[in-house]
Amino acid sequence: MADLHIPYIIPTLALSAALALRLPTLWRAGRRDPDVRATVLLLLWAAAVLVVITPVNIDRLNRWTGIANFSAPWAYSFLTAFCGTALTMIIRWSEPPSERRRRRMITIYWIYAGIIAALWVTFLLADVPEPRIYDLDTYYASTPWMREHVLLYVLAHAVSALVAASMLWRWFPEVKRGWIKAGVVCLQAGWALALGFDIAKLTAVIARWSGHNLDVLSTRVAPPFAMMEAMLVALGFTIPQAGPALQTRLRNGREYRRLANLWRTVRVTRSSAATARFGVWAPFDLKLMQREQRVHDALRVLAPYFDHDAYQHHYAQISAEHGETRQARGLAGALAVQQAVQAFTEQKPLEATGQPLLIGPEVTSHLDAIGEALRRPHLLGRLVRGGRPVQRA
Repeated sequence: MADLHIPYIIPTLALSAALALRLPTLWRAGRRDPDVRATVLLLLWAAAVLVVITPVNIDRLNRWTGIANFSAPWAYSFLTAFCGTALTMIIRWSEPPSERRRRRMITIYWIYAGIIAALWVTFLLADVPEPRIYDLDTYYASTPWMREHVLLYVLAHAVSALVAASMLWRWFPEVKRGWIKAGVVCLQAGWALALGFDIAKLTAVIARWSGHNLDVLSTRVAPPFAMMEAMLVALGFTIPQAGPALQTRLRNGREYRRLANLWRTVRVTRSSAATARFGVWAPFDLKLMQREQRVHDALRVLAPYFDHDAYQHHYAQISAEHGETRQARGLAGALAVQQAVQAFTEQKPLEATGQPLLIGPEVTSHLDAIGEALRRPHLLGRLVRGGRPVQRA
C-alpha cells in the first residue's frame, strides 16, 4: 500500500511551507499579537495532523515508542487541538474584544483539553495489542474503551465542524472586506469536507457494529476529506492575514521596478545619501523607500539644470494628444529629466531667469509614471525629434 503514502505529501508540504512563512511574522509580532500566535498554532496543529496520519509515520511512531497503536491518541490529540483552535479563531474574527469573548475562548480551550485528556484515558484503558496502520478505527470498533475512544474524537470533530459552520454562516453577511470574505469561503468549504470525513468514519464504524464491512469508507474515502479539510481551513485562516501583506508587497515591488529606469537615469549625479544595501529578501517597502529617497536626492542635485519651461512645453504638446493624463505627465517628465541629466553631465546649469529653484510636484508626484515612460525610449526619441505623440498603448 505504498501508493497510499503519496497523497499525504503535497498537503503536508503546503501546510509546512505556510507555517514556515508565518514564523518570521510570529517572531516579529507574535509576542504582542494573539491573533498571529493563534494562526501559527492552527497551522502547527494542521501540519502535525497530516504528518502523523501518514501511514509510514504511524508505523514509525508505534515502533519508536514500543506501544502498539500509540499513534492513534497522538494524532487524534492534534486533530482535537486543531478543532478547538479553529473555533477560537472564528470567535476572534467575528466578535470585538470583550470579557465575554475571552471567557468563551477559555471555555473552548478547557473543553477541548478535556477531550484530549479523555482520549488518552480511553486509549490506556483499551486493549489494542495488534498494531493497525490503515484500519484501526474499524478493526477495534467493537472493543471496549477503544470504541469510546474512536467515537470521542469523531464526534468532537463533527461537533466542531457544525458549530464552526453555523458561526460562519451567521457572520458571513456582515463580512465586507474581500480578503476576510475569501477566507470565510475557504473555511466553509473546509468544514463541509470535515463533515464528509466524519460521516464516512461513523458509517464505517456503525457498519462494523451491525456485522457489515464498509472499511473502505474509513480507509479510502475519509482520509482525502481530512487532508483537504486541513488545507482549506488553514488556508482560510491564513488568507486574511497573508493576503493584504502579499498585496502590499506586490504593489511595492511594482513601484520599485517602475522606478528602476528613472534611478538608472539620474544616478549619474552620485548624490544619494542612502548608501545602505539591502539583501535579496529584504522587504520591498524598505527597498522602495530607499529608491525613492535616492531619486529625490538626485532630483535636488538636478534642480539647477532642470528646464521648467521645456517641461511645460512637452506637457502641453503631449496633453494636446492624450489629454491631461498620468501618461502625459510621465512622458513630459521623462523628457525634461533626460535633458537635465544631459545638462548636468555637460555642467551647463540654467541661468537664473525666474525658474523655480526646486523641481516641483508636477514631476515629483509622478515618479512612477516617469519611470514607465523611460522604458519607451523610441517614443521619447520621436517626441524629441518633434514627431506626433503616438496613441496610448
